[in-house]
Amino acid sequence: MKFSIGGSLKLAFRPWVEGLENIPAEGAAILASNHLSFSDSFFLPAILDRKVTFIAKAEYFTTPGLKGRMTAAFFKGVGQLPVDRSGARGAGEAAIKSGIDVIERGELFGIYPEGTRSPDGRLYRGKPGGLARVALATGAPVIPVAMIDTEKIQPPGKVMPKLMRPGIRIGKPLDFSRYNGMEHDRFVLRAVTDEVMYEIMKLSGQEYVDIYATAAKRQIAEAAKAEKEEEKAEKAALAQAEKQAAAEAAEQRAAEQRRAELKLVEDEDEGGAAKNAENAESDGNAADGADGAAKDSGHKDA
Repeated sequence: MKFSIGGSLKLAFRPWVEGLENIPAEGAAILASNHLSFSDSFFLPAILDRKVTFIAKAEYFTTPGLKGRMTAAFFKGVGQLPVDRSGARGAGEAAIKSGIDVIERGELFGIYPEGTRSPDGRLYRGKPGGLARVALATGAPVIPVAMIDTEKIQPPGKVMPKLMRPGIRIGKPLDFSRYNGMEHDRFVLRAVTDEVMYEIMKLSGQEYVDIYATAAKRQIAEAAKAEKEEEKAEKAALAQAEKQAAAEAAEQRAAEQRRAELKLVEDEDEGGAAKNAENAESDGNAADGADGAAKDSGHKDA
């Protein structure tokens, strides 16, 4: 990946890096990074000389079809570790065991404490399982890493990346040896995770949200579903209103037509009555004329 995709990535996107000297030339270390995009797992290893082993969800290794087989081949080829997240404890136990194995080999272990990609570019609460327990069980230093603007290059759901410069800030190693032997204390695990997340926040400049990203995704999905249902209800109400308005308009037109027909009949009746009156008047005038003529004739005869 470094010599093929890695070189192309650096040439095309020209990522800028700060704090590269904080990565040890040899020996084990944990790289704890924020997670903005699928491409995070490409850019970070590409700028390092050493191999970084990340844990990856098992779906990347088991998806059927040509695309699924190609994805699985890639992840296996670069040495990524599949983790089944369907169990009751999620990725926790598998991530811990995988991480410890990598650290014991003296390698770099990469992990995203948020557990999933940020849905909106903000930094979410870190999960205390994998990161803190691996750090306390092995004594390996934790190096905070901040990925910058990678979500703008390839947002979730987008296949084609946008050409722009992402950034990577690498912080100083954090030592948690003061907590040796306390890897099962949930308060210690929380404290270690929160300290790492605080350093990532300072490096990334992200707004911090004190809930898990998985919960935020559920809230966003529920809000989107509610909005869609509201939109659907509004459309149905609008359609019903339009239907009602159309019915009222049709009824109004029918009423107007009935009034017009009635007026026509009334006009016809009035016209007939006027004509009859006119005829009657004409007949009366004719009769009056006849009577006058008869009287005149009588006068003459007399």
